[in-house]
Amino acid sequence: MKIRAGIVGGAGYTGGEMLRILVNHPIVEIVFVNSNSNAGNLISDVHTDLFGDTDLRFTDELSSDIDVLFLCVGHGDAKKFLAANVIDSSIKIIDLSQDFRLKVNAGNKWVYGLPELNREAIQKASYIANPGCFATCIQLGLLPLASKGLLKSEVHINATTGSTGAGQSLASTSHFSWRNNNLSVYKAFEHQHLNEIGESLKQLEPGFNEDLNFIPQRGDFTRGILAAMYLESDLTAEEAQRIYEDFYASHPFTHVSKRNIDLKQVVNTNKGLVHVEKHGNKLFIVSIIDNLLKGASGQAVQNMNLIFGLEEGTGLRLKAAAF
Repeated sequence: MKIRAGIVGGAGYTGGEMLRILVNHPIVEIVFVNSNSNAGNLISDVHTDLFGDTDLRFTDELSSDIDVLFLCVGHGDAKKFLAANVIDSSIKIIDLSQDFRLKVNAGNKWVYGLPELNREAIQKASYIANPGCFATCIQLGLLPLASKGLLKSEVHINATTGSTGAGQSLASTSHFSWRNNNLSVYKAFEHQHLNEIGESLKQLEPGFNEDLNFIPQRGDFTRGILAAMYLESDLTAEEAQRIYEDFYASHPFTHVSKRNIDLKQVVNTNKGLVHVEKHGNKLFIVSIIDNLLKGASGQAVQNMNLIFGLEEGTGLRLKAAAF
Protein backbone atom coordinates (compact mmCIF):
# COMPACT_ATOMS: atom_id res chain seq x y z
CA MET A 1 0.00 0.00 0.00
CA LYS A 2 1.21 3.48 -0.91
CA ILE A 3 -0.50 6.78 -0.09
CA ARG A 4 0.23 9.34 -2.78
CA ALA A 5 0.38 12.84 -1.29
CA GLY A 6 0.44 16.38 -2.61
CA ILE A 7 1.40 19.46 -0.60
CA VAL A 8 0.27 23.01 -1.38
CA GLY A 9 2.28 25.72 0.34
CA GLY A 10 5.40 23.67 0.86
CA ALA A 11 7.87 26.49 1.49
CA GLY A 12 6.58 27.66 4.88
CA TYR A 13 7.06 26.29 8.38
CA THR A 14 4.14 23.84 8.30
CA GLY A 15 4.98 22.76 4.76
CA GLY A 16 8.56 22.14 5.81
CA GLU A 17 7.49 20.07 8.78
CA MET A 18 5.10 18.12 6.54
CA LEU A 19 8.01 17.29 4.24
CA ARG A 20 10.28 16.26 7.12
CA ILE A 21 7.66 13.76 8.27
CA LEU A 22 6.53 12.46 4.88
CA VAL A 23 9.97 11.87 3.35
CA ASN A 24 10.46 9.27 6.10
CA HIS A 25 6.88 7.97 6.27
CA PRO A 26 6.93 4.26 5.31
CA ILE A 27 3.62 4.34 3.41
CA VAL A 28 3.70 7.78 1.73
CA GLU A 29 5.00 8.83 -1.67
CA ILE A 30 5.21 12.61 -2.17
CA VAL A 31 3.91 13.28 -5.68
CA PHE A 32 4.28 17.06 -5.75
CA VAL A 33 5.07 20.03 -3.53
CA ASN A 34 3.40 23.18 -4.82
CA SER A 35 4.88 26.63 -4.29
CA ASN A 36 4.34 29.38 -6.85
CA SER A 37 7.21 31.50 -5.53
CA ASN A 38 9.72 28.61 -5.54
CA ALA A 39 8.65 26.65 -8.64
CA GLY A 40 11.64 24.82 -10.12
CA ASN A 41 13.80 25.17 -7.02
CA LEU A 42 15.02 22.15 -5.10
CA ILE A 43 13.14 21.62 -1.86
CA SER A 44 16.52 21.38 -0.14
CA ASP A 45 17.40 24.88 -1.37
CA VAL A 46 14.58 26.23 0.82
CA HIS A 47 14.53 23.62 3.60
CA THR A 48 18.28 23.17 3.74
CA ASP A 49 18.12 20.51 6.46
CA LEU A 50 16.51 18.20 3.86
CA PHE A 51 19.66 18.22 1.70
CA GLY A 52 20.50 14.55 1.14
CA ASP A 53 16.98 13.39 2.04
CA THR A 54 15.10 14.31 -1.13
CA ASP A 55 15.77 15.49 -4.69
CA LEU A 56 12.21 16.76 -5.17
CA ARG A 57 11.64 20.21 -6.62
CA PHE A 58 8.84 22.66 -6.00
CA THR A 59 6.28 23.03 -8.77
CA ASP A 60 3.58 25.54 -9.62
CA GLU A 61 1.46 22.74 -11.06
CA LEU A 62 -1.03 20.36 -9.47
CA SER A 63 -1.58 16.66 -10.08
CA SER A 64 -4.82 14.78 -9.58
CA ASP A 65 -2.95 11.49 -9.27
CA ILE A 66 -2.91 11.64 -5.48
CA ASP A 67 -4.85 10.19 -2.55
CA VAL A 68 -4.46 13.07 -0.10
CA LEU A 69 -3.82 16.81 -0.41
CA PHE A 70 -2.32 18.84 2.43
CA LEU A 71 -3.09 22.56 2.37
CA CYS A 72 -0.20 24.22 4.25
CA VAL A 73 -1.30 27.73 3.36
CA GLY A 74 -2.15 30.91 5.23
CA HIS A 75 -5.48 31.68 6.82
CA GLY A 76 -8.00 32.60 4.12
CA ASP A 77 -5.88 31.05 1.35
CA ALA A 78 -7.27 27.52 1.64
CA LYS A 79 -10.77 28.71 0.86
CA LYS A 80 -9.44 30.72 -2.10
CA PHE A 81 -7.43 27.75 -3.38
CA LEU A 82 -10.40 25.39 -3.28
CA ALA A 83 -12.60 27.98 -4.99
CA ALA A 84 -10.05 28.35 -7.80
CA ASN A 85 -9.16 24.66 -8.29
CA VAL A 86 -11.37 21.63 -8.90
CA ILE A 87 -10.15 18.77 -6.70
CA ASP A 88 -11.39 15.28 -7.54
CA SER A 89 -13.90 14.06 -4.95
CA SER A 90 -11.85 10.91 -4.35
CA ILE A 91 -8.95 12.95 -2.92
CA LYS A 92 -8.87 13.47 0.85
CA ILE A 93 -8.08 17.05 1.90
CA ILE A 94 -6.42 18.09 5.16
CA ASP A 95 -6.38 21.85 5.66
CA LEU A 96 -3.95 23.37 8.16
CA SER A 97 -5.44 26.87 7.98
CA GLN A 98 -8.32 28.10 10.13
CA ASP A 99 -10.71 28.41 7.18
CA PHE A 100 -12.94 25.42 7.99
CA ARG A 101 -12.47 24.85 11.73
CA LEU A 102 -15.66 26.51 12.90
CA LYS A 103 -19.02 24.89 12.24
CA VAL A 104 -20.34 28.03 10.55
CA ASN A 105 -17.64 27.59 7.87
CA ALA A 106 -17.37 23.80 7.88
CA GLY A 107 -20.99 22.82 7.41
CA ASN A 108 -21.36 19.04 7.35
CA LYS A 109 -18.44 18.55 4.97
CA TRP A 110 -15.42 19.23 7.19
CA VAL A 111 -14.50 17.31 10.35
CA TYR A 112 -12.55 19.07 13.09
CA GLY A 113 -9.31 17.09 13.20
CA LEU A 114 -8.48 16.67 16.88
CA PRO A 115 -8.12 12.88 17.27
CA GLU A 116 -8.53 13.03 21.05
CA LEU A 117 -12.00 14.48 20.41
CA ASN A 118 -13.16 13.17 17.02
CA ARG A 119 -11.18 10.03 16.22
CA GLU A 120 -14.15 8.00 14.92
CA ALA A 121 -15.42 10.85 12.75
CA ILE A 122 -11.92 11.46 11.36
CA GLN A 123 -11.63 7.81 10.30
CA LYS A 124 -14.72 8.24 8.08
CA ALA A 125 -13.94 11.76 6.83
CA SER A 126 -12.81 13.06 3.46
CA TYR A 127 -12.16 16.65 4.55
CA ILE A 128 -10.27 17.53 7.73
CA ALA A 129 -9.91 20.95 9.31
CA ASN A 130 -6.70 20.66 11.31
CA PRO A 131 -6.94 22.43 14.72
CA GLY A 132 -4.97 25.51 15.70
CA CYS A 133 -1.84 25.12 17.80
CA PHE A 134 -3.01 27.06 20.88
CA ALA A 135 -6.40 25.39 20.53
CA THR A 136 -4.86 21.91 20.52
CA CYS A 137 -2.72 22.57 23.58
CA ILE A 138 -5.53 24.12 25.61
CA GLN A 139 -8.11 21.53 24.61
CA LEU A 140 -5.84 18.69 25.68
CA GLY A 141 -5.83 20.28 29.11
CA LEU A 142 -9.61 20.71 29.36
CA LEU A 143 -11.33 17.93 27.37
CA PRO A 144 -11.24 15.32 30.17
CA LEU A 145 -13.12 17.69 32.48
CA ALA A 146 -15.66 18.57 29.78
CA SER A 147 -16.26 14.87 29.13
CA LYS A 148 -17.47 14.54 32.73
CA GLY A 149 -19.44 17.81 32.76
CA LEU A 150 -17.01 19.32 35.25
CA LEU A 151 -16.29 22.72 33.70
CA LYS A 152 -18.46 24.62 36.16
CA SER A 153 -16.44 27.81 36.62
CA GLU A 154 -14.49 30.26 34.48
CA VAL A 155 -11.12 29.01 33.28
CA HIS A 156 -7.96 31.10 33.52
CA ILE A 157 -5.37 30.32 30.83
CA ASN A 158 -1.87 31.69 30.38
CA ALA A 159 -0.13 30.19 27.34
CA THR A 160 3.21 30.97 25.73
CA THR A 161 4.21 30.04 22.20
CA GLY A 162 7.47 30.04 20.27
CA SER A 163 8.26 32.37 17.38
CA THR A 164 7.40 29.79 14.69
CA GLY A 165 3.76 30.16 15.73
CA ALA A 166 3.72 33.48 13.88
CA GLY A 167 4.60 31.85 10.55
CA GLN A 168 7.53 32.50 8.24
CA SER A 169 6.56 35.97 6.98
CA LEU A 170 8.50 38.71 8.69
CA ALA A 171 6.78 41.08 11.10
CA SER A 172 8.03 43.58 13.64
CA THR A 173 7.54 41.03 16.43
CA SER A 174 9.31 38.16 14.65
CA HIS A 175 12.75 39.74 14.12
CA PHE A 176 15.49 38.13 16.23
CA SER A 177 16.53 41.47 17.71
CA TRP A 178 12.99 42.04 19.03
CA ARG A 179 12.11 38.50 20.05
CA ASN A 180 15.40 37.59 21.73
CA ASN A 181 15.45 38.18 25.50
CA ASN A 182 11.88 39.44 25.28
CA LEU A 183 8.35 38.44 26.30
CA SER A 184 5.03 40.02 25.35
CA VAL A 185 1.26 39.54 25.57
CA TYR A 186 -0.95 39.76 22.48
CA LYS A 187 -4.67 39.38 21.71
CA ALA A 188 -5.53 39.08 25.42
CA PHE A 189 -9.05 37.64 25.90
CA GLU A 190 -9.63 37.87 22.11
CA HIS A 191 -7.48 35.21 20.42
CA GLN A 192 -9.15 33.61 17.41
CA HIS A 193 -8.58 30.07 18.73
CA LEU A 194 -11.08 30.69 21.54
CA ASN A 195 -13.95 30.00 19.13
CA GLU A 196 -12.83 26.50 18.18
CA ILE A 197 -11.96 25.69 21.80
CA GLY A 198 -15.46 26.73 22.86
CA GLU A 199 -17.08 24.57 20.17
CA SER A 200 -15.11 21.49 21.24
CA LEU A 201 -15.86 21.93 24.93
CA LYS A 202 -19.57 22.31 24.19
CA GLN A 203 -19.43 19.16 22.05
CA LEU A 204 -18.54 17.21 25.21
CA GLU A 205 -20.34 19.43 27.74
CA PRO A 206 -23.30 21.04 25.94
CA GLY A 207 -24.18 23.25 28.91
CA PHE A 208 -20.71 24.83 29.11
CA ASN A 209 -21.09 28.60 29.11
CA GLU A 210 -18.25 29.84 31.31
CA ASP A 211 -15.58 32.37 30.39
CA LEU A 212 -12.25 31.23 28.99
CA ASN A 213 -9.86 33.95 30.15
CA PHE A 214 -7.01 33.39 27.71
CA ILE A 215 -3.78 35.40 27.86
CA PRO A 216 -1.49 34.42 24.94
CA GLN A 217 2.21 35.30 25.11
CA ARG A 218 5.09 35.38 22.66
CA GLY A 219 8.06 33.50 24.08
CA ASP A 220 11.79 33.83 23.56
CA PHE A 221 12.18 30.42 21.87
CA THR A 222 11.44 28.99 18.44
CA ARG A 223 8.92 26.20 18.97
CA GLY A 224 6.56 24.75 21.53
CA ILE A 225 3.55 25.88 23.58
CA LEU A 226 3.08 25.71 27.33
CA ALA A 227 -0.42 26.41 28.65
CA ALA A 228 -0.97 26.88 32.40
CA MET A 229 -4.65 26.79 33.37
CA TYR A 230 -6.70 26.79 36.56
CA LEU A 231 -10.34 26.70 37.59
CA GLU A 232 -12.41 26.05 40.70
CA SER A 233 -13.07 22.33 41.24
CA ASP A 234 -14.37 19.98 43.93
CA LEU A 235 -12.25 17.13 42.60
CA THR A 236 -9.47 15.69 44.73
CA ALA A 237 -6.02 15.43 43.15
CA GLU A 238 -6.47 11.65 42.91
CA GLU A 239 -9.88 11.96 41.23
CA ALA A 240 -8.56 14.45 38.70
CA GLN A 241 -5.55 12.28 37.88
CA ARG A 242 -7.82 9.28 37.30
CA ILE A 243 -10.19 11.23 35.02
CA TYR A 244 -7.30 12.44 32.87
CA GLU A 245 -5.58 9.06 32.70
CA ASP A 246 -8.81 7.30 31.77
CA PHE A 247 -9.68 9.86 29.07
CA TYR A 248 -6.29 9.55 27.33
CA ALA A 249 -5.71 5.82 27.91
CA SER A 250 -6.50 4.95 24.28
CA HIS A 251 -4.75 7.94 22.68
CA PRO A 252 -1.13 7.18 21.75
CA PHE A 253 0.20 10.73 21.65
CA THR A 254 -1.29 12.34 24.75
CA HIS A 255 0.12 11.33 28.11
CA VAL A 256 -0.69 12.37 31.68
CA SER A 257 2.37 12.92 33.85
CA LYS A 258 2.34 12.79 37.65
CA ARG A 259 5.48 14.94 37.61
CA ASN A 260 5.64 18.52 36.42
CA ILE A 261 6.43 18.86 32.72
CA ASP A 262 8.60 21.05 30.49
CA LEU A 263 8.71 21.94 26.80
CA LYS A 264 11.83 19.97 25.91
CA GLN A 265 9.89 16.77 26.56
CA VAL A 266 7.70 17.43 23.49
CA VAL A 267 9.66 19.69 21.12
CA ASN A 268 10.27 17.89 17.80
CA THR A 269 7.59 15.28 18.63
CA ASN A 270 3.86 14.79 18.04
CA LYS A 271 3.27 14.27 21.76
CA GLY A 272 1.05 16.24 24.09
CA LEU A 273 1.77 16.05 27.81
CA VAL A 274 -0.63 17.06 30.57
CA HIS A 275 -0.05 17.48 34.32
CA VAL A 276 -2.69 18.22 36.98
CA GLU A 277 -2.38 19.47 40.55
CA LYS A 278 -4.84 20.52 43.27
CA HIS A 279 -4.26 23.72 45.26
CA GLY A 280 -7.04 24.50 47.71
CA ASN A 281 -10.25 24.68 45.67
CA LYS A 282 -8.31 25.25 42.42
CA LEU A 283 -7.44 22.57 39.88
CA PHE A 284 -4.20 23.53 38.12
CA ILE A 285 -3.46 22.05 34.68
CA VAL A 286 -0.30 22.29 32.57
CA SER A 287 -0.41 21.22 28.92
CA ILE A 288 2.47 21.22 26.42
CA ILE A 289 2.90 20.49 22.70
CA ASP A 290 5.20 21.32 19.79
CA ASN A 291 3.20 23.97 17.91
CA LEU A 292 4.49 22.82 14.48
CA LEU A 293 3.92 19.09 15.04
CA LYS A 294 1.05 18.17 17.37
CA GLY A 295 -0.12 21.75 16.79
CA ALA A 296 0.03 21.53 12.98
CA SER A 297 1.82 19.14 10.59
CA GLY A 298 2.27 16.16 12.91
CA GLN A 299 -1.41 16.19 13.80
CA ALA A 300 -2.27 16.46 10.08
CA VAL A 301 -0.29 13.27 9.40
CA GLN A 302 -1.92 11.64 12.43
CA ASN A 303 -5.27 12.46 10.82
CA MET A 304 -4.09 11.05 7.49
CA ASN A 305 -3.10 7.81 9.22
CA LEU A 306 -6.57 7.53 10.75
CA ILE A 307 -8.33 8.23 7.44
CA PHE A 308 -6.37 5.53 5.59
CA GLY A 309 -6.67 2.91 8.34
CA LEU A 310 -3.02 2.99 9.40
CA GLU A 311 -1.77 2.68 12.96
CA GLU A 312 -2.15 6.19 14.33
CA GLY A 313 1.54 6.71 15.06
CA THR A 314 2.91 5.55 11.69
CA GLY A 315 5.77 7.82 10.66
CA LEU A 316 5.37 9.94 13.79
CA ARG A 317 7.64 8.28 16.33
CA LEU A 318 9.90 11.30 16.59
CA LYS A 319 12.71 12.11 19.01
CA ALA A 320 12.36 14.93 21.52
CA ALA A 321 15.06 17.61 21.82
CA ALA A 322 15.91 16.71 25.42
CA PHE A 323 19.01 18.95 25.58
